[in-house]
Amino acid sequence: MVKVFISNRVITPQGMRPAAVVVENGRIVAVTERDSAPQSSNVLDFGDLVLMPGLVDTHVHINEPGRTEWEGFETATRAAAAGGITTLVDMPLNCLPETTTVDALEAKRAAAAGKCYVDWAAWGGLTDDNQGHILDLANAGVRGFKCFLIDPGIEGLTMVTEAGLERAAPTLAETGLPLLVHAELPGPIAAPARELNGADWQRYETYLRSRPDAAEIEAIRMLLRLCRKYRFRLHIVHLSTALALEELAAAEAEGLPITVETCPHYLHFAAEEIALSATLLKCAPPIRSAQNREALWNGLQQGTIHLIASDHSPCPPAMKRQEEGDFRKAWGGIASLSIAASIVWTGMRERGISLCRLPQWMAQAPAALAGLSAKKGAIAPGMDADLVVFDPDAKFEVDPSHLHYRHKVSAYLGESFYGVVERTFLRGEEIYNKGDFPALGAGEEQVSLHLRHEHVHGAQSSTW
Repeated sequence: MVKVFISNRVITPQGMRPAAVVVENGRIVAVTERDSAPQSSNVLDFGDLVLMPGLVDTHVHINEPGRTEWEGFETATRAAAAGGITTLVDMPLNCLPETTTVDALEAKRAAAAGKCYVDWAAWGGLTDDNQGHILDLANAGVRGFKCFLIDPGIEGLTMVTEAGLERAAPTLAETGLPLLVHAELPGPIAAPARELNGADWQRYETYLRSRPDAAEIEAIRMLLRLCRKYRFRLHIVHLSTALALEELAAAEAEGLPITVETCPHYLHFAAEEIALSATLLKCAPPIRSAQNREALWNGLQQGTIHLIASDHSPCPPAMKRQEEGDFRKAWGGIASLSIAASIVWTGMRERGISLCRLPQWMAQAPAALAGLSAKKGAIAPGMDADLVVFDPDAKFEVDPSHLHYRHKVSAYLGESFYGVVERTFLRGEEIYNKGDFPALGAGEEQVSLHLRHEHVHGAQSSTW
């Protein structure tokens, strides 16, 4: 059946214009002028509401199997659909077992079966102990690999040393898949830890001092050295310090295969504004100053930061230690899956940035990172008909009814944002409509063939 999606404001890779999006068998077959659309009994005309591509979030902690009480496939993908996100890529930690072997990947696939509102894919985990599994995981369909340079507090996904990265780098380069790195080194964190003995850990300033910019900067410098030597695809996740931007820009200008993300919380919050004991705002790396926040926005606009991902990292409410208000003991992670686009768009609106940049940063570039550019991230012929109906002028105050993930806990409760997702479509089928979720089980795994021609910079030239 042919479906036609019409809007006066359709965001395509060429910009925003009135258009008709013609869909057949779940794929976009044409993007035409409104009056040139074929006759169909199934026409949806959204008037002046914006029609944009389904968003792609490449940094989500789903936690199933093993910690479904934190978050699971059904609740995470439900929240994604409500937020206009039609594809998630799941991080390999916080689930049990961690995704460091093919057996663990198969356990995740079994857990996801029939539970997903949106499409999903998996990152594999890299540790010093599982390097013999890199090729097996690549052949089994992971989209790339995630590692930590500092202890993540997860027994089954331990940190990687520089020597471990040296050993893994040739195999990573061979796969052509990206290595996603939590870029903080323990050395620069050790000294403040000694100095802060006896400090007041209810103050955010104390926590911020415990994770200095130097931990990120030194990690990034080490990674750039290795990337230069081995030419593996390097992706820096959740950049929080703007002090690294100059070196990152120079590395890209040099031709290194590097990409960078930041997150909604780093673009919205500022350290100076975080209240005493506000542990809902703990994350690692930490939220830094308002001046740093503005520099991150500049990094996005200049292209040094390529994409925005949520780093949706939920946990049971008790783990945020709100009653104690102790930043040292609280779980580090900020959940935002269902409202991430609104947070980012509000910041863009305040800074006079075109809405067309939103799908560039939250759909096209993440799709390229995950090797999905052939069918995800843009409204264009041949792509999956993953579509979002978005009202950029509607304003709302965040309350638990907007969250949709498992635990209705959020650092954003009570804040006001612009931009409401009205409806979401996956391959042309409606999966969200103003609070209703009609299509549980519609989501499918997007398995990688780890083809080298999907190199991120090749994709970047054609779609970003």
